[in-house]
This record gives sequence, structure tokens and C-alpha cells, in this order.
Amino acid sequence: MCCFSSRSFTDLDGGHTLFSLATSSSSNDFLIYAQQQLANRIELLVRGNYVDFGVHEYKLNTWHSVCATWESESGLGQLWLNGQSTSRKFISSGSNIRGHAIIVLGQEQDSHGGGFDENQSFIGMVTDAHMWDYILSPCEIRRYVDELNFIPGNVLNWRAMQFQIIGRVLLENKQNNCLNPDYNVF
Repeated sequence: MCCFSSRSFTDLDGGHTLFSLATSSSSNDFLIYAQQQLANRIELLVRGNYVDFGVHEYKLNTWHSVCATWESESGLGQLWLNGQSTSRKFISSGSNIRGHAIIVLGQEQDSHGGGFDENQSFIGMVTDAHMWDYILSPCEIRRYVDELNFIPGNVLNWRAMQFQIIGRVLLENKQNNCLNPDYNVF
């Protein structure tokens, strides 16, 4: 089981990767890929299998909250965009994500920790990335989207993340004065 959430802002009208988790057994163990050029859609790839979620509200130059969930036993995945859920769809069942995971924000891994294609990279702003090893309830997702007192990720916690910056990345404090100034934006 897993759940990943982040907030992002971009003016890219082509495809881009929001989140990539790779293990030595699969470069696409958990991947969120957004495509705006042909049709507004977000793909969720789990264990090498994918489903396409058509989303009509994924617009350029707008902050979006994206949450993707996957339950390994049933194989069902679901996408939440700005607090609105899609229908659940079957992706892959029968095995959990195991092994040494490498997580990359904004770039797909075509191999464990590498094989990057600049045409799949995200250009924009990302903040509040969290990942849990369980699926959040709809109420917990709403608390995250509304930036209310939500439980930080137990796998990936934006507020306590250790990271390495590669390439042209600017790290700055979040611009919204209504939020905690200790949050960072990439």
C-alpha cells in the first residue's frame, strides 16, 4: 500500500514526471506522470503497469494538489486532484513494493537511480511532498489539500526530508504568508 501527495505548479504543456520511486527490481515501482499536450490526464504506474486518469482540471500556471493511492492486495489505484477523487482503477495486485527505494521528484528514472530523460522532466515548483505506507482516508486527503493539521508522511516527509539537489534547482521559502514559513519550495 502507498499514498503520495504533493503540490505543484508548472507552465509545461507537455508530459512531465511528478514523482518517481524505483527499486532494483523495477524502475517504475510507483510513478506519477502528467500529460497536458494531447489531453489532460495523469498516469499512475505501479510495478511497471499503468492506468490513465483523465482529469479536466489540470491546468497550466495553477497550483495543484495531487494525491495518488494504491492498495497492493486489491490492486486498485486512485487519483485525487485538488481534493476531487477519480474512480478507482485496477493497476497491479499481489506484491508490495520492496527493496532499496530511490525517490526522485520531477524526473522519471529509467533505471534504479538513473537513466534520466530530460524530455520527461518537470519544470516548475513543487512543495509539500509526502508519502505514506498506507492509504489515507478521504478526510485525511482533504486535510492535506486544505493544508490543515494533517499527519506528515511516514515514508517521505517534506518537513524532514534529506535530499540531494542535482541540476538547476532553486530552493526557496514558500511564498504564501498564510502558511508556515519553515516549508520549502523546489
